[in-house]
Amino acid sequence: MNNIGSFFLSLLVSYGKFISLLVHPKAPADTGEFTPVIRFLATSDGHITTIGDVQTTRLEKMIKMGNRIARNDKEYSRLDAVIVAGDITDMGTKIAYGSIKAALAPVLKKDTEFLATVSTSHDDRNLGKASLELYRNIMGQETDFHRVINGFHFVGVSASETLKENYDDKQKNWLREQLDAAVADDPSKPVFVFQHEHIKDTVYGSYESEGWGMPDLADVIKKYPQVVDFSGHSHYPINDARSIWQGEYTALGTGGLYYTELTVDDMKTFHPFDYRFVSTFWVVEVDADNRIRLRAVDLGAEQYLCEYILESPFAREYTPEKQTERSKPPAFNDGAQ
Repeated sequence: MNNIGSFFLSLLVSYGKFISLLVHPKAPADTGEFTPVIRFLATSDGHITTIGDVQTTRLEKMIKMGNRIARNDKEYSRLDAVIVAGDITDMGTKIAYGSIKAALAPVLKKDTEFLATVSTSHDDRNLGKASLELYRNIMGQETDFHRVINGFHFVGVSASETLKENYDDKQKNWLREQLDAAVADDPSKPVFVFQHEHIKDTVYGSYESEGWGMPDLADVIKKYPQVVDFSGHSHYPINDARSIWQGEYTALGTGGLYYTELTVDDMKTFHPFDYRFVSTFWVVEVDADNRIRLRAVDLGAEQYLCEYILESPFAREYTPEKQTERSKPPAFNDGAQ
């Protein structure tokens, strides 16, 4: 980065530190018993434009809340990672990526890793595939990543640099290699995968009638039952029971840091009242027995929306069939009052 760019970024960092002083989130009360060996936050769709905007403030608040959640846990007081599954910016500009770096400076602790994927939706909308290189230069990270944190594997896939398709064959082969390596390292542990778009016909928002799913990567991931896959793009509600899906693997919709929408009576992208105030993310923890705790957080209300416990990455309590059975209306005998 040249001298002008470095000076510009230092100004953003200084302003970001000032803005961060205004954000004071509370941590939701933890009423359950769970002793993690790793904890991370997962979200998507920050749609950041510039430092100090609502979207940047939400990113800061989420990380501060994650820090508080960790600090309140007497058994495990670390926040190991923060991951954003695409559309972290609204237009993929230099000022947007610089604003992210500036926003992270005062709130991201040294022992917390920040990872993000770059989408073909908003992140490259302004500059095209050059946005991928821009992200790498400013953030100092690869856009396709494989990190091992506390012995757990995190694999992220960003938009293709060469094709109009979301993900090219080179990336699919790369993903397969990374998953093979992760499973070889320890086949009993979950492997966490991140891409922007939902894989078609999995979580709420991914079906043909909803319009936010894509078939890419499905043939690769379905061969790895220990995968826990996070995606965004739809902004569909994180606390809807359909936002967790289990089939050949586990998939989770992330909702989004910036607004919500849903399908109502076949009306796609329906925006409820005050939809732009909705901001959500997952707190994900794994214990020593590879049990996974997933807690959805409402950032504005500063409370948990729902919680799921997966007894192992191979457990299948949230298949479509089991979810349908749970959703049956109650039945009453004739003459019941």
